[in-house]
Amino acid sequence: MTTHHRYAEIAGRHTFYREAGRRDAPAVVLLHGTPASSHMYRNLIPALADRYHVIAPDYPGFGHSERPGVDQFDYTFDSLADHVDALLDHLGLTRYALYVQDYGAPVGWRLALRHPERIAAIVTQNGNAYVEGFVGDAMEPLFAYGRDRSEANADVLRGLISPEGLKWQYTHGVPDPTVVDPDSWTNAHTAVADTEESVAIQLELFADYISNVELYPQVHEYFRTSQVPLLAVWGRNDEIFGPAGALAFTGDLPTAEVNLLDGGHFLLESKLDAAVALIRPFLAQHLG
Repeated sequence: MTTHHRYAEIAGRHTFYREAGRRDAPAVVLLHGTPASSHMYRNLIPALADRYHVIAPDYPGFGHSERPGVDQFDYTFDSLADHVDALLDHLGLTRYALYVQDYGAPVGWRLALRHPERIAAIVTQNGNAYVEGFVGDAMEPLFAYGRDRSEANADVLRGLISPEGLKWQYTHGVPDPTVVDPDSWTNAHTAVADTEESVAIQLELFADYISNVELYPQVHEYFRTSQVPLLAVWGRNDEIFGPAGALAFTGDLPTAEVNLLDGGHFLLESKLDAAVALIRPFLAQHLG
């Protein structure tokens, strides 16, 4: 299937997105994490586009989308959700399944809270919604920086998106790291950390991460009241969002399908075929 690489002017910003499949087919929106961009879905898109209209945007400040400076754009998760919401309106999407990973989860949860009637189903791949998913002290540096934007706290986070930190994020928890294409983390560096301004953007979002945890009670209420169909496809060896985060969905969504695969945070880099084998029948059942 052909993937098109497109741009749209959204709220005055040049916004990049990948698109594939028939526009009259049921829609699937892929929301990327960090350190990443829509590039992380380059192999998933053709695996779905024979049956679905697939959209994968880059958020402002990420990938090929415009990167206004931190003094020109409010880099918060609310703002990222505003931008994706406006793009989907621009594309005329009023009913779709969400696929969320990492940062894609808090962006997606905001869309679901705003427009619950639009969400046909959710696939979450290491996209957290519960504090049970936080592994050890993996998230504490983000919260520490949110409390105190000191240079010492910032340096810890800069290490997370350094070349070495990016490689770790893509390869940890993968039984055979040689199956992970090095282009995945070198592209991630270009997407989020290739300039000081890009790093500054990431630091703003790191500081705002606590807003996602504060939103969790509303997200859980949305799950309970909507009983939205949900599939968790999770790398069980993820040292950022662990398997307890996947299992926690069943507390609010008893019919949620939870699958723990032998992989890490960026599961699609090592277990694409296994993930697709779970995603396609789930979407066929709930999206049509």
